[in-house]
Amino acid sequence: MALDQSFVGRTYPPTRPFEVGREKIREFAAAIGDTNPAYTDPEAAKALGHAEVIAPPTFVFTITFQEAEQVVQDPKLGLDYDRVVHRDQKFTYVRPVRAGDLLSVTSTIDSIKSLAGNEVVGVRGEVHDADGDLVVIVHTTLVARAAEGA
Repeated sequence: MALDQSFVGRTYPPTRPFEVGREKIREFAAAIGDTNPAYTDPEAAKALGHAEVIAPPTFVFTITFQEAEQVVQDPKLGLDYDRVVHRDQKFTYVRPVRAGDLLSVTSTIDSIKSLAGNEVVGVRGEVHDADGDLVVIVHTTLVARAAEGA
């Protein structure tokens, strides 16, 4: 069943704040195998002009994907999450994410398309800091695969 096009443009309330910690950044950098010292050493980050260690560019995915759940779990949208696969992710940074940031995400449905029985949903997550300043915009594309025999 095709998703309701009237959901395009729907914006969900900002999420609870997520505090970015040095240890979370260090763990993420280790998990992806990135040894950039700006991710683990405050002095190395300061030498690059940052007040605190910074996070790898894909770190913010851990926040935005989790918070996009309010979109995909919206019962009125009707997306069958059991059939959803993650198709694409794009990041547009205003500034790096830093340890100590308190970040909130506001998610908006940018697009809904039906392709060969699949439902393709584009979600934009705007990540703001505690002062309300935009830090990064994350574009996520999800595909709900067509049911067998559909």
